[in-house]
Parts: sequence; C-alpha cells; structure tokens
Amino acid sequence: MRGPEMAAEPALPPRAATEGVPAADQRPSDMLDEVLLRVGRLNYTWTNTESLLIHLIAGLSKVEKDVAVVIFLTLNTTRARVDLVQRLAKMDRVAMTLRDEVLDLTSRLTREAALRNKYNHCIYSFDPEMGQLQTILMRIQDRRHEIRMGKTEALTKGEASHMDESINRLRQLNVDIWDLVRRHHFPA
Repeated sequence: MRGPEMAAEPALPPRAATEGVPAADQRPSDMLDEVLLRVGRLNYTWTNTESLLIHLIAGLSKVEKDVAVVIFLTLNTTRARVDLVQRLAKMDRVAMTLRDEVLDLTSRLTREAALRNKYNHCIYSFDPEMGQLQTILMRIQDRRHEIRMGKTEALTKGEASHMDESINRLRQLNVDIWDLVRRHHFPA
C-alpha cells in the first residue's frame, strides 16, 4: 500500500522506439513488449488501488488497520472485498454523505475491473498473415445451447489507449480514496 507520505509512483519507462511505426513494420516482440508493459502498469495500479480498500474496511467497521488487513486477505476476490465495503457503507450508522462517497469510489473501481480482467485472463499471439498482435480470451462463455471459448481480438492502438485511460482513472481513484481516508480519519 502506498501511503500519502511515500514517494510518487515511478513514471512509465520511455516508449519503445517502435511507437508510431506501423504494425506491419514492427517486430512482433516489440509490439508484445509494449502491450506487456501496459498490462504490467495496469496490474500494478489496480493492485495498489484495490489495497486501499483495507483503509475503508478499517474505517467503516471501526477496527485497527491490522484487523482490516486480515479481513481483506481472507476475502479471495475483488468482488467480495468491494461487496464488504459497500455493505459496511450501507449500515445505518454511516452518514449518508460518507455512504454516497464510498459507494461512488467502489463503483469506479468495479468499472475498471472489466479491462483488467480481460488482460489477466488471456494469452497473446501474433498473426503473421495480418501482422497483428491479438488476445485469446482464456475463459468459457456459457450460452443457452453451447459454450464458446478462445475469443480472439486484435490489439489496436485504441486498445492501448483504453489501457492508458484506465491506468489514469485508477491513479485518480487512488488519490480520491486517500483523500476520503484522511478526511474521515480512517486508520492509515
């Protein structure tokens, strides 16, 4: 967990020399490196921000931070952690303004989960015919009369932009959660 007193998050390394070069002219390994760099940054930012739920658990349940850490680590999924924080916020003893703020913050975190989950549950491949890097989703989709798996999607500059935008939203969410923690004197 990064507290307000710790050093700022390191900047992204310089973009690869291939940025702006048409995909057909890039080596597959260069394109993959750029994608993996973004996925790594997305995961780092996500994990750093999700861990701030510890402070919300501590403050809303009125326990010490170490107790909140045990609760946080006992819950195995983001969904379970967010559900707990939302349920604590909805208790009668929580002021409506605090409740609304916590629910807004957790909703913002939940919205970012889809992109993170997409890139954490796929493998990457290079299609030499198209000169395109693509994802292969490693998840079964149950339909009424069939199952689907192995959905492929091309990784485009638009997808890279979506990752960058998500990273920026998560960074802002991190700042906003810390702001709430400080204003409400939650254990930090």
